[in-house]
Amino acid sequence: MHRRQLGRRLRNARTAARLSLVDAAAAVSRSTSTLSRIESGDVPTRGPEVRLLCEVYEVDPAMTAALVALASETSARGWWHSYGDVIPAWFNVFLGMEETASEFRQYEAELVPGLFQTEAYARAVIATSDPDVGDDEIDHRVRVRRSRQVVVTREAARPTFRVVLNEAVIRRPVGGPHVMRAQCLRLAELSELPHIDLRVVPFSAGQHPGMNTAAFVVLRFPDHGGNRLTDPPTVYVEGYSGALYLDQEHEVARYDQAFDRIVTAAGDPNGDKSREILWRAAQEALA
Repeated sequence: MHRRQLGRRLRNARTAARLSLVDAAAAVSRSTSTLSRIESGDVPTRGPEVRLLCEVYEVDPAMTAALVALASETSARGWWHSYGDVIPAWFNVFLGMEETASEFRQYEAELVPGLFQTEAYARAVIATSDPDVGDDEIDHRVRVRRSRQVVVTREAARPTFRVVLNEAVIRRPVGGPHVMRAQCLRLAELSELPHIDLRVVPFSAGQHPGMNTAAFVVLRFPDHGGNRLTDPPTVYVEGYSGALYLDQEHEVARYDQAFDRIVTAAGDPNGDKSREILWRAAQEALA
């Protein structure tokens, strides 16, 4: 996350200075491929190198100090790196964003969001998505998911969540009736928390925008103000073998608009009807 943030700022500074990647790399005695990887956030870089780049780009002293300070954090490793054997590289980026986001706007069409899953539900999802893995690896992956869930209940810098689920998410019996009952009850409990706005788009709503967008998350990050750096809003769209990260203003705006329309389709401004649907689904799971 810090590498992406630093790289984007350096790229913007280079562009503002009207320097090509080739010219900038030559000015700091780096290869163009290395500088490109720094700008894309693929590799860490050190403070002295960042300071030199800032001098070449004629960045003002205050922003230079902020970028040099940020460089010291680009080598830091998140908790998830200890699970590198079960986390694909493309998901590492999202985990870093998830750790630092201040707001989640999420629509899910098929599955309960990972941050809201019970252990039994998560185990069933993982076992079904990859039936060839053994119990030990399933346990390992479940631990990763549980570690991620700290962000939902932590006291410091706790983000807000606006989550909309298609009713199919809570009606499809993942893991069996007892697992689904516990999962629906968990969702109902979470919906009572002041920082979580959880709604269900009922089948009775008919066709709605979420049928065209598929699942997505819009993440926003703290506005630190001053010379502390802030990451732009980013849309995360996960596929079967990879993910899209969209941070252009027009892209984020389109997904924000889609999310607002999905919320409108769900209705239920206070979440009371959605909680009723969740409680009813929990009761009917064992029927």
